[in-house]
Amino acid sequence: MQGEDLLSESQNRRAVTITFDDLPTISITRQDLTHQREITNKLLAAITANKIPAIGFVNEKKLYPDGRLDQQRVTLLDQWLECGLELGNHTFSHPDLHQTPLDYYKADVIRGETMIAELLQRKGMKLRYFRHPFLHTGTDLKTRRDFEAFLTGRGYRVAPGTIGNTDWIFAAAYAKAAARGDQDMVRSIANAYILSTENEFVYAENQSLALFGYEIKQILMLHANALNADHLGAVADMLKRRGYSFISLDEALTDEAYRSPDTYTGPRGISWLHRWALTVRKPAAFFSGEPVPPEFVMKEAGVRME
Repeated sequence: MQGEDLLSESQNRRAVTITFDDLPTISITRQDLTHQREITNKLLAAITANKIPAIGFVNEKKLYPDGRLDQQRVTLLDQWLECGLELGNHTFSHPDLHQTPLDYYKADVIRGETMIAELLQRKGMKLRYFRHPFLHTGTDLKTRRDFEAFLTGRGYRVAPGTIGNTDWIFAAAYAKAAARGDQDMVRSIANAYILSTENEFVYAENQSLALFGYEIKQILMLHANALNADHLGAVADMLKRRGYSFISLDEALTDEAYRSPDTYTGPRGISWLHRWALTVRKPAAFFSGEPVPPEFVMKEAGVRME
């Protein structure tokens, strides 16, 4: 009975932060400004309608499509702030820490601050959060701690994530199907995406219960793409049915879980739930059952899971 009470208590206080990477937008099929505006407008409409205190992580290189700053793309970022949202740094050019000299990587972080820091300052805000591209945080502790100290020195806090490492696969499949006008495939991918996202939440809920004895405040990692622009509302509806409230990244990080030891230095960009579990040496069986995209989606996207 006590276990049932604990589960019920966790469900009653479910909360999630929704974050978006690769702003202003990302697409494998279209880079034109019209498409970027459409994605931004749809995303912000869904975020606003569902009262989601989201944060978007920016790659400022996307503001320079021809090597020159495009103010119309800057305006897309300003729209996020006009909606009362926050922006964070995702580096200038999205380099991979595992394949980039640390000094170069640090310089790319600094270069990625220029415009977003200015936009935030105009709103009386400061640049506070950084997210690693690919969730690659370093393949050895010395590099990892060096970079973390660099971030702290510049006033950053790392934005972790506990759910959502595969939406980019669904998004690639979705974009390819849409580009060739295959609306049946588009609908099938969208339906599979909503189901897969719910399965990822079920998995993360169970993982957090097993690690901490309660369901932690989750952090969902998404991308600013057409798939989410079209279906964030459906994702939000699913989360509400599961009893989730939407909270800011600040609030999520008040959860004690985010102060758990994390010494992961492996090659993969894995969730913080997995990092914490590996740090305390959970057995391989602990990680079983993690959802993966359906085979038809991976085939459509042209990717293979590790």
